[in-house]
Amino acid sequence: MISPEILRRFPFFSFMNDAQLKAVAMIAEEKNYKIGDGVFDAGAPADALYFLIDGSVAYYYIVTSEHDPYYKREYYISDLNPGDIFGISALIEPYIYTAAVRADKLCKAIKINASALRTLCDADTKLSNGLMYALAKAAMERLQLTRVQLIAAAKP
Repeated sequence: MISPEILRRFPFFSFMNDAQLKAVAMIAEEKNYKIGDGVFDAGAPADALYFLIDGSVAYYYIVTSEHDPYYKREYYISDLNPGDIFGISALIEPYIYTAAVRADKLCKAIKINASALRTLCDADTKLSNGLMYALAKAAMERLQLTRVQLIAAAKP
């Protein structure tokens, strides 16, 4: 459990009322990561939603091949910084992480239990709608950053 006041500091949680903040804080914990620590891997069950408090983490897209079990390539996408949410697959079926995230600096994150959060959303449609809106906004921002990287990498 964390203090609801920690969540209140960040705009992502601004749509939540006091009861919702308290409920989410009850299923959240602070986690510290050292440089190189894996937060989660692509293909793993999405058991938590994360929110970065301090430091930064690197976001990687992993490519594998069904024809070659030894083929695996990692593509760096971007760094995530304080205030960024990640692990959004925890709220989107089939609840499998689609990327890998590793700490590239000492960092601290809020880890929110995904199963418990989905249960809260089932019971509170306003919480569910607010989270989905905030997640969609975060996903669109990340998509825009990816598009910029693709354009920058394109050869004329």
